[in-house]
Amino acid sequence: MFNPALASLHMYLGEVEDTQNRVSFVDGGTVLKIPLFYLEGVVLFPEATLPLRIIQPSFLAAVERALNQANAPSTIGVIRVYREGAQFKYASVGTTAEIRQYRRLGDGSFNVITRGQQRFRLKHRWTDVEGFTCGEVQIVDEDVPLRTPRDAFGKLVPLSKLRGRYPLGTASLSTPLRDMDAQSEANSEESFESALSPSEKRLHYSVVDSIFCNSTSSDDDQVVSTSTVQSSGSNPYSLRSIGCLASSHNNENEDEQSAIGKTPVSQEKYQKQNRLASFRQNTDLSRFRMTPRAFWPFWAYRMFDSYYLAQRAVDLWKQIVGVPNMEAFVNKPDILSFSIASKIPVSESIRQELLELDGVSYRLQREIELLESFDRVRCIHCQTVIARRKDMLVMSNEGPLGAYVNPHGYVHEIMTFYKANDIALRGRPVKKDSWFPGYAWTIANCATCETQLGWHFTATNKKLKPSSFWAVRGSQVADDMR
Repeated sequence: MFNPALASLHMYLGEVEDTQNRVSFVDGGTVLKIPLFYLEGVVLFPEATLPLRIIQPSFLAAVERALNQANAPSTIGVIRVYREGAQFKYASVGTTAEIRQYRRLGDGSFNVITRGQQRFRLKHRWTDVEGFTCGEVQIVDEDVPLRTPRDAFGKLVPLSKLRGRYPLGTASLSTPLRDMDAQSEANSEESFESALSPSEKRLHYSVVDSIFCNSTSSDDDQVVSTSTVQSSGSNPYSLRSIGCLASSHNNENEDEQSAIGKTPVSQEKYQKQNRLASFRQNTDLSRFRMTPRAFWPFWAYRMFDSYYLAQRAVDLWKQIVGVPNMEAFVNKPDILSFSIASKIPVSESIRQELLELDGVSYRLQREIELLESFDRVRCIHCQTVIARRKDMLVMSNEGPLGAYVNPHGYVHEIMTFYKANDIALRGRPVKKDSWFPGYAWTIANCATCETQLGWHFTATNKKLKPSSFWAVRGSQVADDMR
């Protein structure tokens, strides 16, 4: 089997040396003046690896400046550039990249491996006297991951436990338990109900039943008045004052034509009774005792709880993509949001959208939405379906999407698949300069519009697995991936 660690090392660049005097991070809001690299089809995220092959004289001068500058040593700025018709457009949000390793070749060119550090907003750009682009950038002050406040919610305490401690009239259903020990007797639903008086039980059950009835009743249901209800003798709380009918489990032989005045209960009402009985038997009623101590309800807080969203995103990633394992970042939602964004196999414009999103919770929400909807990969020009999610293949420790650079200095972000559809091969397999050791590459074009979509890799050793796979350029993928 192919070792995915080989691809993430970018061994095709040859031996490289570590840089010295690096400054990893600066404070949010800091303004820096650094060389800028405008890269077409590339969106760099914090913590992501970006290989570069520097050939053009202006870029060579930019690397030299970055290696020797005092305010931000070994740091460059990477910004996505894209075509819109005949014009080039430049993004306003980019990422600083730290030059981690480099090698100066005999012809004067550089092989460089960088790593994304911090997001920035471009304030101003100009062309330096040496011909490369410089920019004044402001580092984004990232927000702190949000968690649902611990004191925002509590469990209701039975009224009977308050009678001895509070004067009559001061105790209310919203008085929270101060002791939130999960092992305490007060936290069990069984002990909660046993402490209720008959009148309190009636109130407690009616609230629970109302929640069920509101979610299952149709618009044309009639509301039954309490005065017309004749309760069952075997369960005094089976018929509620708010109009929901509930039958006891012990009342299985009761006539289906129960009386409500003199009007027989319809079959629909009888079925509702059975559903309600089943609901009460199979539902943990303790969750209905959760009461807000803050203005917003519980579900509203969960929508922006970064740690809750991080767990959802990790579970989806494990289910849909699999590797690399994201479990280590569950308690670091900010890092997780950038890690998923850098690896999720979507179009470059969507990735730029993720980069520009401020707020960990908002970024995780969008990533969850993308993971849930991602199904098909289409050609950006003709919308032909060229690959499907189920055929996704991870050939690098970086994940199913990664950046690679060719000998001419062009950087390509590619996503890999076991198989692809409607793609035509051009030319013969080439072993030289392969991004994946042990594989030869062949140019692959869309069979419909003849645009170059990527490459087909075939194993040079018959025993190597997988024997072949497809690499699709992210810049040639449409936004619609449903």
